[in-house]
Amino acid sequence: MTLKKIDISECDCKDKRRKLYRRLCAGFLIFTAIILFIVLLIFLILHPTKPRFILQDATVYALNVSSPNFLTSNMQVTISSRNPNERIGIYYDKLHVVATYRNQQFTYPTILPATYQGHKDTDVWSPFLYGTSVPVAPYIAVGLSQDQSAGVVLLNIKIDGRVRWKVGTWISGRYHLHVKCPAYITFGSRNTGIPVGAAVKYQLVKACNVDV
Repeated sequence: MTLKKIDISECDCKDKRRKLYRRLCAGFLIFTAIILFIVLLIFLILHPTKPRFILQDATVYALNVSSPNFLTSNMQVTISSRNPNERIGIYYDKLHVVATYRNQQFTYPTILPATYQGHKDTDVWSPFLYGTSVPVAPYIAVGLSQDQSAGVVLLNIKIDGRVRWKVGTWISGRYHLHVKCPAYITFGSRNTGIPVGAAVKYQLVKACNVDV
């Protein structure tokens, strides 16, 4: 019977490799924990706040239903955005605006110019929104006609896009921005708009719901 000779040096090498791997893993975990702690600390110190949007006014040139279920619209809205942060700038990327009625979009997307908003700065956009003979669900056409007869139509102006945060020279990744602004448009005897040629301008000044 022969005994297998054990190579002690080979065992020592394996043990050293295991210890090295453990140290590397432990170092990586500690480094990751430090980075996460620093990010959390910066977040708590800076306390980033999402931007605030206000729908200031809407000028309606056309908003009507044509048979059988087509909606034609033409309007211009004024929207302001304010950065409430004292130490954080905001990059707005690829923003587009649409108008919806009862959760159905009836205008084509209008692209807003990409811009950088500094600390406590305010930007104002006045995009045109329009749609020519846009097909809508039958209940949409009926509902709009009924609301117009009743004297009040609730539209929603929506903004979708991406934002990035800037702290010093550091710029974050892109975050989804979703803004929803209610716009009450009145007709007939309840009309509170101001005639502007063939259009009607409505002073709204409504705060928008913002999700980031």
